[in-house]
Amino acid sequence: MEMWRPTRPVVHWAVGILVTALVLGLGVPQLYGWWQKREARCAEGVERRGPDEECVGATDGVTDPDFAFAGHLKDIQRKIGDENRAVMEKEKNYVTLAYMTSLTVEKDDSNSRDAIRRQLQGAYLAQIRANRRDLSGSPKIRLLVANTGSGAEHWRYTVDRLIALSRAERREERVLAVTGLGPSTTENREAMGRLSEEGIAMVASTMSATNLTGIAGLVRVAPTNRDEARAASAYLKKRGYEDAVIVEDEAKKNLYARTLAEEFRKVFPDKEHTLPEENAVYDASQPDSWEGELRWIVQNLCGEEPDVVYFAGRGKHLMSFINKLANRKCQQRDFTVMTGDDTTNLTTDQLREAGEKGVEVYYTGLAHPDMWEEDRTAVSRPSAAFFQEGGWMSKQFPDERRDDAQAMMAHDAVLTAITAVRMTSLDGSVLSGKAVARRFRQLRGRDQGVEGASGFLSFRNNGDPIDRAVPVLKLGPNGHFALDDVLRGDTR
Repeated sequence: MEMWRPTRPVVHWAVGILVTALVLGLGVPQLYGWWQKREARCAEGVERRGPDEECVGATDGVTDPDFAFAGHLKDIQRKIGDENRAVMEKEKNYVTLAYMTSLTVEKDDSNSRDAIRRQLQGAYLAQIRANRRDLSGSPKIRLLVANTGSGAEHWRYTVDRLIALSRAERREERVLAVTGLGPSTTENREAMGRLSEEGIAMVASTMSATNLTGIAGLVRVAPTNRDEARAASAYLKKRGYEDAVIVEDEAKKNLYARTLAEEFRKVFPDKEHTLPEENAVYDASQPDSWEGELRWIVQNLCGEEPDVVYFAGRGKHLMSFINKLANRKCQQRDFTVMTGDDTTNLTTDQLREAGEKGVEVYYTGLAHPDMWEEDRTAVSRPSAAFFQEGGWMSKQFPDERRDDAQAMMAHDAVLTAITAVRMTSLDGSVLSGKAVARRFRQLRGRDQGVEGASGFLSFRNNGDPIDRAVPVLKLGPNGHFALDDVLRGDTR
């Protein structure tokens, strides 16, 4: 048998690839990954952007059913795409909403891969309920999935894409509302400002920073940091904690940490409860120094001996702080840490590790499936049941956690947009983003609010939720947070 010999073009091609590999400093495995990534195609309406070539933009999953922004999102994006296809093929009366956040997360993102996957699962549940389950009605819902990239770096492209879709020729394909919107950062605030200028309604799912009020067309389903700080203060005082210290991330873009610290300082000090004049600070935007700063903060805490530490920072920084507390010099001292909702972005393994450190940790959460059991006036039982053990979500996604509230908040954000859309449709108004946003103001009180899994949702004119239920959770040694109390956001 004659041995096969490569032709001259094949040889030239192979040599060219090897030269490229050498120029780029790539080994064979890295070269294969680079070539595969280069050749991989994004979906219609989605483009590669930036040095990491992230696929950013918006897709309904119909034209490109095999596309996903990340491998772990394939299942849920396919489910959303299948539902969109059914709506577009069978229904004459439907509208288009979008769920937008950073879906291609890197190590510097505050949201974890697990968190954003569960958010899409919660958004999908709201779509399913509105289209063909207990809340079935008209119009039906087509849901776009939109990625702004790691750190929302490419928000401008994605927002411009959604704005273009809001002007689509066919009424059904016009984007009326954008939900999700990501964590409380300056980039996401700028993105919301741009959407607001175009008259597109917005419902934020997990944003809690208190300086995001008054953006036209925006409401938020999450408790604000003012709500969380008040609930934390009331909880700690009720349990006899008198002296506290605030540890704050002073990174300029971290609106969440800044406003959490500000709000706790407003409500905790009184005649019987004290705080030092200045917060203990670290800067997470400085990758070479922030962990060292936390180490020195822990050493100082050994000397200050506070009853409780209020940690105003992201969940991933909390993990480092707990590790340093566990290795403190003053082992004879016990420490209690209270923090905010970003703790939900820690993975199960990280929480399990934290639970083994011997530091008592509490946090004010966004929601919890067991809130209805604790306060039946605060939460809609039918909505909460979807997230409880044995409920629809645990059957659809049996390997997912339900106690981190990510799915619940995304569900409630999309459900709020759906409620406003249907109110607009029922009163005969022309469906537009501005008309939908105006209906947010009619969502007031238990009878007229949204029956969300996280609470009965109604909104002030500035977009903040009214009297929002806030769960306080305690970290157990198994890495799970148990519901310890439910307070109202207006608690002082």
